[in-house]
Amino acid sequence: MSADTSPMNAAAPAPLAVQVPALQTPALPAPALQAPPLPVPGPLGPTGRPVPDLPEPTAVRQHGPASVLAICNQKGGVGKTTTTINLGAALAETGRRVLLVDVDPQGALSVGLGINSNTLDVTLHDLLLGTGGTPASEVVVKTRVPGLDLLPSNIDLSAAEVLLVGEVGREHALARALRPLVPEYDVVLIDCQPSLGLLTVNALSAADGVLIPLECEYFALRGVALLLQTIEKVADRLNPRLELVGILATMHDGRTLHGREVLDRVLEAFPDKLFHTVISRTIRFPETTAAGEPITSYASTSAGAGAYRAVARELLARWPAAAGASSASSASSTGGSDGADGADDAGGR
Repeated sequence: MSADTSPMNAAAPAPLAVQVPALQTPALPAPALQAPPLPVPGPLGPTGRPVPDLPEPTAVRQHGPASVLAICNQKGGVGKTTTTINLGAALAETGRRVLLVDVDPQGALSVGLGINSNTLDVTLHDLLLGTGGTPASEVVVKTRVPGLDLLPSNIDLSAAEVLLVGEVGREHALARALRPLVPEYDVVLIDCQPSLGLLTVNALSAADGVLIPLECEYFALRGVALLLQTIEKVADRLNPRLELVGILATMHDGRTLHGREVLDRVLEAFPDKLFHTVISRTIRFPETTAAGEPITSYASTSAGAGAYRAVARELLARWPAAAGASSASSASSTGGSDGADGADDAGGR
């Protein structure tokens, strides 16, 4: 019988040994600077935007010179004094030295801190006019809050606006009065009167920034355009360092359609300037005024106290000048005589 030579019975050929060369990965250049990770969006806040996760304020290594912030709105009853008191107290809790300046002849800031300015021998009025020769440090009054001081005013300040009209460089009278105090503090908050007169122009001329408390109400919204025009004029003619730090919505009632609509309008017009924090209406604020102390100490765990602590954190994040690396304040400038003609235009008179 012959051998079976069919292909099925043939021995399978040995597999070929193929050597695969190792892949050479080209050396990539090392990346230059790693981009910081993107912040994780938080829950939506009352403004309809994700609430940022703001870090706790860092301690101040060295006090002064102060950054000066004017709390300004020509409409009354929008929360200027309430914001000045409670924002100042919240900043003082972070270890900063804060000076509150009462530039309202009604003296509401002094009353809100439990100080009867009518019994004081010297006030801001004397510093503005340079009468009596009293040093600015002796006019400052200590408050109940550690790290929070007050430069008080009373009804006498209303006469200063008339007496300053004939002075050379009248728009810089407040800046000159604050000059000796700026190196001693980290933040100076100026509570402006509800008008765009000479005292308010003085406050804007002495400030590095402006914070506008805005009541969530239609008539308050209408006045913002005029205020912004005044800020632009002062920055152009008297104080080129002046900037709008932000707009703080106050007296907000999220239950009403009108309040939500006003907030939406402000956000649409100033998307980058509107604070994420919103101050809601609460009975606690009138109670603190009667008690003569900030809400951060009167009702430390209340929603209002937490809101102003959030405003303080957001202010320090938005405005690095107040975070401790402050530059020399504009209050160090005396102002030239050529600025004497600018108040009438800047003040909207």
